[in-house]
Amino acid sequence: MQDQLERLRELLAPYPWVYTAIVAAGLLLAAWLANWLTKRVLLRGLRRALRATPLGGAQHDQEVRLQVIPRLANVVPALVISAGVSVVPDLPPQLVAVVKALCQVFVVVTIALALSRLLDAINRTYERRPDARDKPIKGYVQVVKIVMFVLVGISVVATLVGAQFLHIVTGLGAMTAVLMLIFQDTILSLVASVQISNDGRVRIGDWIEMPGQNADGDVIDIALHTVTVRNWDRTVTTVPTKKLVSDSFKNWRQMSEGGGRRIKRALYLDQRSVRFFEPEEIERFRRFNLLDEYLDRKDRELREWNAELAARGAEPVNHRRVTNLGTFRAYVEHYLRRHAGINQDLTLLVRQLQPTEHGLPLEVYCFTADTRWAVYEGIQSDIFDHLLAILPEFGLRVFQGSSDAPLDVNLRRVEGPRPEPEAAPEAAASG
Repeated sequence: MQDQLERLRELLAPYPWVYTAIVAAGLLLAAWLANWLTKRVLLRGLRRALRATPLGGAQHDQEVRLQVIPRLANVVPALVISAGVSVVPDLPPQLVAVVKALCQVFVVVTIALALSRLLDAINRTYERRPDARDKPIKGYVQVVKIVMFVLVGISVVATLVGAQFLHIVTGLGAMTAVLMLIFQDTILSLVASVQISNDGRVRIGDWIEMPGQNADGDVIDIALHTVTVRNWDRTVTTVPTKKLVSDSFKNWRQMSEGGGRRIKRALYLDQRSVRFFEPEEIERFRRFNLLDEYLDRKDRELREWNAELAARGAEPVNHRRVTNLGTFRAYVEHYLRRHAGINQDLTLLVRQLQPTEHGLPLEVYCFTADTRWAVYEGIQSDIFDHLLAILPEFGLRVFQGSSDAPLDVNLRRVEGPRPEPEAAPEAAASG
């Protein structure tokens, strides 16, 4: 081969630039053939080997084949050009050095991009696991990519300026304070990401509420610098990861996993409608099956109390009696105890709150057995629909801000000329 090149050079001695062009074209052709052979032969075998691993399964073999392998294949022609550029005759030494440096830079950057795609494929493979939501690795992958590209940048600079890699790294040691300032957010985000991953305070799919960041919805992504929240109005809010460590927020995951969602709502009753029940009224309420036990217990309790008062000669005004409000409160509690949509293992209360200018609040405090939003709202609405409808049976009224006075407005359409008013009788007599 060397002898043939020498004869070709002697033949083209009158035209030295032609020989240089032919050798350069041959080098480019060799680089193209190396690229073709690498993609068609060597990397095809590598792709078959990847199919046997979790990174090369049938689900995402396409993305590995289209993103990672072509970038690795581009390394081979660069290596061929770097090794063969010195063979091309009559090239200035400076040009040869520049071509070799550019080829080296191309190889390093290409390998880094391929590794970046491979890390993305690893992250996507991990996210398909059932436990990926509890411990996401996307933040760690991003840290590895940042460190890798920083080292690649240093290597590119060292190659282009002709310096040693270790010399530049040593020189950067003096710039540690500057780098700490530049990468302050990244460092804080990394620490926050590690803490979030370890203690599990936020996971993908959690419902979090963070008013300071206008976030109220489901977590759909946890990255190194940001946590993405899809709000209930379908907008998206990105929260800095470090904010989830330094600021307070509410996570509703425990509510979903605990099997109960709280109902805490009050009926505002008109205090003027609260009164004692007469004995015949009490008997009428025995038709409510939910009140049998309450009325029997109250009857025994009040008989014993009032008998003791009567024995001491106390006036009847001191006797205890059943009220419509207490009976209604007992009815609501027993109604909730029998309701299929209420979790009976969690707290259940029906209590009076401090009276206000808006009435007497009778609060229902319980937990639904189903935490799904639509089901929860349906159970809550059904309960208060029933309570509002049954309230008049107990002689109670709901307090409302509107006046109790009747509003009677009569509008009359008058057509034609208005009639003249009739004269007063006194005026007619005097005329």
